Amino acid sequence: MPFIEIRDLKKEFPLRAGLLGRAREHVRAIAGVDLDIHQGETMGLVGESGCGKSTLGRCITRLIEPTSGTVMFDGEDLTKQSRQALRATRQKMQTIFQDPYSSLNPRMKVGDIIGEGLTIHKLARGNARKARVMELLASVGLRSTYYDRYPHEFSGGQRQRIGIARALAVNAKFIVADEAVSALDVSVQAQIVNLLLDLQQSLGLTYLFISHDLRVVERVSDRVAVMYLGRIVEVVAAKALHRQAVHPYTRALLAAIPAAGPAAGVDRVVLQGEPPSPINPPSGCPLHPRCPFADARCAAELPALVFEETHGVACHRFGPGADRPMMEGAN
Repeated sequence: MPFIEIRDLKKEFPLRAGLLGRAREHVRAIAGVDLDIHQGETMGLVGESGCGKSTLGRCITRLIEPTSGTVMFDGEDLTKQSRQALRATRQKMQTIFQDPYSSLNPRMKVGDIIGEGLTIHKLARGNARKARVMELLASVGLRSTYYDRYPHEFSGGQRQRIGIARALAVNAKFIVADEAVSALDVSVQAQIVNLLLDLQQSLGLTYLFISHDLRVVERVSDRVAVMYLGRIVEVVAAKALHRQAVHPYTRALLAAIPAAGPAAGVDRVVLQGEPPSPINPPSGCPLHPRCPFADARCAAELPALVFEETHGVACHRFGPGADRPMMEGAN
């Protein structure tokens, strides 16, 4: 049984207008996501900006309330939990946010930021709380002398380490890393990624690693889920990403990665135009207006995410059971 089992998860944000503020339209941020995350693995989640990655991560942890669907976490449906039950569950699941500058309270000292969860969940107090915070600072590569400092006294990489320590304080087992390295310099990114991998190995953590950078995702993940316009369009093993990915959108993302030379690239799939609006998504496959391989069926029928062993694809042309023709125009 998967550690986290997501079924038909949807999230719509109302667009209100008029004197009474009635909802005239809805932004379909998540349009029916099915995804399994196994204990101890890192599931990478990639896609263009605005595709719904961060919204999905926050719906899983119920920082945002989903519109419908289920999220089974360690055998319990989070979407049906009361506030009191959810507080206890949140001890097991935490988030590392994208911006290390805005995610920390500038009026709180580092010791209080990291120790706040210990107080809320009544895990430690007094000298025991301080000792635990010191231990956490050491585990993320920070000095104990930082305990009484404020966030503005640290660099971006150091602040992200503080954010990681805060997530680990309550002994969480599942962590959503929401663009956790995208705001950092490349050299600092490598340090934070290595820290996350070391912590996963030593503590047995499970990650949902959200990013738009396929190279980072490929480095840290066991499997990669590709998201487009609120839907998962492909799930593939990270080590086989370049060899086995067949969905046109995934191939377009891979082709966009800068290569050392012409021979180092992948088959080029060039998408046309801009992503459709999540307010009024296209019929059928959401990619069909931009896909060079789309046919009449793509425009009329939404493809299901179909798995062949561990590889899942939502595509009429290239998914399991399809003819999988050669991608015309590929270089």
